[in-house]
Amino acid sequence: MAKIAFLGTGIMGVEMAHKLIDAGHDLTVYNRTGAKTQTLAAAGASILESPAAAASSAEFIFAMVADDAASRAIWLGPAGAAQADLRPGAIAVECSTLSHDWVMELQRTLDAAGARFADCPVTGGPDGARAGTLRVLAGAEPDALADLRPILLAFAREIIHFGPVGSGTCYKLIVNLIGTVQATALAEGLVLAERTGLDLATVGHALGQSTVASPHVLYLLQRMLANDHEHVYFSAALRYKDAAYALQLADGHDLQLPTAAAATELFRLALDQGLGQKNSSIIQQVLRDLQTGQHHAKNS
Repeated sequence: MAKIAFLGTGIMGVEMAHKLIDAGHDLTVYNRTGAKTQTLAAAGASILESPAAAASSAEFIFAMVADDAASRAIWLGPAGAAQADLRPGAIAVECSTLSHDWVMELQRTLDAAGARFADCPVTGGPDGARAGTLRVLAGAEPDALADLRPILLAFAREIIHFGPVGSGTCYKLIVNLIGTVQATALAEGLVLAERTGLDLATVGHALGQSTVASPHVLYLLQRMLANDHEHVYFSAALRYKDAAYALQLADGHDLQLPTAAAATELFRLALDQGLGQKNSSIIQQVLRDLQTGQHHAKNS
């Protein structure tokens, strides 16, 4: 049994933390909104008042938050985890999807504080977290990952090691950027199908059997055909955030990604319209509205 701190118990974090408890680990938990820790407290976790208090003397310190700002606050803010009395050799683990620049800055800070660090973003969504079937995309030194592996397997079915710290984040940003392009391409295809008068149920059936029917496309297809954007599995705001971080990574390597940039801009438009907290499938409605406006302007 390991002593583990878990920082951030949103839709993903709470399920991951439950899996760690189920595996028999001793969990201390911090979340900015205390109400989101109630089920963990009932399961036996200790809920503490600050990240530093939760991280004190922990062997492993996990964080699962929304973005760079939240990660910076939870590690380096007042009473942040980096201010804790860290156990010698403790491993700090960021499972959040963050910018590569911030991950590398955080590594330097935690190294100076005496902790080992791994970036371990995950794929599989809330359902995978609940089932314990996430994939961990690890950036870590081999010895740290060897120590960490048994803990990760409480909520993961596979750990893919991409290389040193930062490499897991690079891959996660790449795959999420591809997802952004898939979402906008699917929405464009459905808007074109509507405009040409095709029956959308038939289009949906055909797309589901086609060579473009990735699991991500199939999930979005069902949401878009049903116009179901309220039950949030992955928000438009998070989709935009991840894509923007990926474009920042590309820019740092002198790469232009025009297709991805155009898709990201469409999600920025969704945020501008106040749709950031809708499911990412809302991009279909954004494109419908955009095309309708252009069609009316052309014929006025």
